[in-house]
Amino acid sequence: MRHEAWEPTRAGEIIAALAHKEGPMLVILHALQEAFGYVPEAAVPMVAQALNLSRAEVHGVVSFYPDFRREPPGRHVLKLCRAEACQAAGGDALAVHAETRLGVAFGQTSADGSVTLEPAYCLGLCATAPAAMLNDRVVGRLDTKRLDRLMAEAQQ
Repeated sequence: MRHEAWEPTRAGEIIAALAHKEGPMLVILHALQEAFGYVPEAAVPMVAQALNLSRAEVHGVVSFYPDFRREPPGRHVLKLCRAEACQAAGGDALAVHAETRLGVAFGQTSADGSVTLEPAYCLGLCATAPAAMLNDRVVGRLDTKRLDRLMAEAQQ
């Protein structure tokens, strides 16, 4: 996953291009994260000003939704489904395994910067639970062996 380096001018372009949309805040925040890998704190007042909102309103949205990152991610993002179907199919044990193997808790990035481990609250693969997503690729029927392969791929 390659993201652009934070650049206020580029953020301003993204915001300006999307500010006319209906209900633009989420669209803008997703676009900023797509470009930079996270929603930089410096972007919050820019979004607020463009949409005539308070910084607290924008900050509240960024901090409420778990999909918005507030720090740059690792080179790869591994999301493990934490929803009920995946938990019932052994997802809790896989989550502990991933945290142990990577040496991080959910929401953190490995020391070498290769992998950010994040929870997902349904990847839509309930029939093939447990599931994960590495960058944009979803994987169902996860077991320890498949998870180890995903983590090894991400750490390269």
